Amino acid sequence: MNPTVITLCFLAFAIIMFVLEKIPLGLTATIVSVGLCVTGVLEPKQAFAGYVDSNVILCVAMFVVGQALFETGMANKIGGLVTKFAKSERQLIIAIMVITGLMSGFLSNTGSAAVLIPVVVGIAAESGYSRSHLLMPLVFAAALGGNISIIGAPGNLMGVSALNELGIETSFFEYLIVGGPMMLAGILYFALFGYKLLPKNSGAASLEDDQFAVKDYSDVPKWKQYMSLAVLVIAILAMVFEKQIGIKLQVSASVGAIILILTGVISEKEALKSIDLKTVFLFGGSLALATALEHTGAGSLIADTLIGAMGNEVHPLILLVVIFVITCTMTNFMSNTATTALMVPIAVSLAQGLGADPRAVVIATVIAGSCAYATPIGMPANTMVVGIGGYKFIDYVKAGLPLILVSFIICMVILPVAYPFFPA
Repeated sequence: MNPTVITLCFLAFAIIMFVLEKIPLGLTATIVSVGLCVTGVLEPKQAFAGYVDSNVILCVAMFVVGQALFETGMANKIGGLVTKFAKSERQLIIAIMVITGLMSGFLSNTGSAAVLIPVVVGIAAESGYSRSHLLMPLVFAAALGGNISIIGAPGNLMGVSALNELGIETSFFEYLIVGGPMMLAGILYFALFGYKLLPKNSGAASLEDDQFAVKDYSDVPKWKQYMSLAVLVIAILAMVFEKQIGIKLQVSASVGAIILILTGVISEKEALKSIDLKTVFLFGGSLALATALEHTGAGSLIADTLIGAMGNEVHPLILLVVIFVITCTMTNFMSNTATTALMVPIAVSLAQGLGADPRAVVIATVIAGSCAYATPIGMPANTMVVGIGGYKFIDYVKAGLPLILVSFIICMVILPVAYPFFPA
């Protein structure tokens, strides 16, 4: 069978399995990479190169560094310290979104949300504010904050990898030019208008004896807490100033992880447990699929078909809109990372088909992949607060769709200016 047809078949398989999730996402990605190898579309070296990609190493190391902050209770302490100074519900919403957004910009989105949920519920109980007015802004801020840096979410690294493969240099804050304004707009949206769209539920599930009960960190030595924070800050600074110090991002992150394990801040068992293998396998498999789409011409075929459907003289801005809408729709019903993994190589092919600089299209794809605000299944953090916040499906639609629209407008305004389609 023609390699192009085989690749398209595996792409269709991946899309269906990612949507239905009848088998684990990581397994789907692995089947794709192994299948491309068995059918001869890719050589074994090509098929499995993604599993040891430098960005996978970076992702794994940051899982460990971030987990140390959670395991020692330092993340909990930071969250409580910031939120307790808020004197009104609006101030509390702002404080919650700021701290959650900043934490998720450098740590796990889901982890940042999970560690702050019991803190916020406790504050709601003490202050008398409805937890349903606080929890949805919290989980949305976790998604918004993931757009601050390239380590904010696994999908961010996939976009960076795609650009690097094309010889385009990227920086640690590659997404900040869009992610920063989006996070600010999201905070203002909820503080000024969005909170009115949230239900005021009093019958939400109790926190007693469930997975969100506040953990006691009183037995954790203070030096471990401050060590976890210091290593994180130093690792981030090293990554920000990568060119100046001459040390690659993944090396800085790995050094930080090694220090935390050697000093006993986090045990080897905790470190290994923190590594999300689903993300690693999904990352590796998606890179194999991206390679196949490029090498067989399947990606160009998809791009040519879509461009043809949009017209012979399609403007790149129209392409930007189409990619954003498709990706955003998909991400609200399936895994964010899986959506980004599928759409990034297609976005690259579409941009190349028009002869345009792919940066704006790739970044728009990654950003759209994080806009999972309109459903309770859009991202794990959304699902976490459904019961505890007493939310219904329609509550996410009411509060999330306007936020998606805000994010869309910001992307469409900033990206073509920051990353011209046809730079001089």
